[in-house]
Amino acid sequence: MSAVRFLAPPPGLEPLDEFTLDPVPGADGLYTLASVERPEIRLFTLDAERHLPGYSPELPDDRAGELGVSAPEDALLLVVVTPSREGSTVNLLAPVIVNRATGAALQLVLDDDAFPVRAELAALAGA
Repeated sequence: MSAVRFLAPPPGLEPLDEFTLDPVPGADGLYTLASVERPEIRLFTLDAERHLPGYSPELPDDRAGELGVSAPEDALLLVVVTPSREGSTVNLLAPVIVNRATGAALQLVLDDDAFPVRAELAALAGA
């Protein structure tokens, strides 16, 4: 898809801030987010708008300004997926927000106990 540059390295991945975001073939809305500096570091991310329509955390105005996002459609909202045979989970507490036009990104750690770090994907998707 494109190059992604985090405004600050994602928590736990310091000092990495340059990534590529590529769709996973045959899995609509699933992407790999791979470090440019260390390609062996790769996360799976899911397009929240496509797969989690009820999930819409608020992006504070100051953070939207940092990203250069003026409208919701300017941003791609992703959640990090932890795949597992027992059932994949998604991190709803710390979404990744990407400016669709520039590739600027941030991982927003929400201050809301309603969003779990490990939400069961099957339950959220209604499976």
